[in-house]
Amino acid sequence: MTIRVAVADDHAVVRQGLRTFLELQDEIEVVGEAADGEEAVALVERTAPDVVLLDLVMPRVDGIEAIRRIRERCPATRILVLTSFADDRTVLPAVRAGAAGYLLKDVQPPELVAAIRTVHGGEALLAPPVATMLVEQLAAEQGGGAGAAGGRDDGAHLTPRELEVLAELARGRANKAIALALGVSERTVKTHVSNILGKLGFSDRTQAAVYAVEHGLVHKT
Repeated sequence: MTIRVAVADDHAVVRQGLRTFLELQDEIEVVGEAADGEEAVALVERTAPDVVLLDLVMPRVDGIEAIRRIRERCPATRILVLTSFADDRTVLPAVRAGAAGYLLKDVQPPELVAAIRTVHGGEALLAPPVATMLVEQLAAEQGGGAGAAGGRDDGAHLTPRELEVLAELARGRANKAIALALGVSERTVKTHVSNILGKLGFSDRTQAAVYAVEHGLVHKT
């Protein structure tokens, strides 16, 4: 299966480098480039890529707003943030806007290809430092009384095993790692994840992970 990828970054050298590298991968097709957030949204609307690699610091429309617009207009496109830094002004807003993954530009090339495959497959992916920062931010919000999300319950309608899987999701772990940690098959984990998303009313496992930390469910293992 060919994964159709769009690249959005305001540095021409970065865009060209990514295109050159990605076009060497048999299963990846680069469908276009964008130099700012507004171009990125238009490119995604025009080409409907499977995955868009998106920088956050871009002129005209920044990355966070571009994520929101892409998710609204092209919900099937998975968004993988690829940026130079991660801080409390970008990580949580990007995830809440709908990013399926968040990587730093010092990622190794094979890891970038693996990340594209991962988000294309419906999973969430956060660089380890980013996952740690996300959990810390949400924990701080919860401690300040801002953690209750939209009146949803505390996950009481999830089974004990589903709560365990949800806790692992909140730690940024992929299905294979969750299966190993819980001693079950990867197919079983996929089934649990599907059930969790259905019960919580989410379409994305990243949203479920945020929900888990906001409600303190990450500790219920």
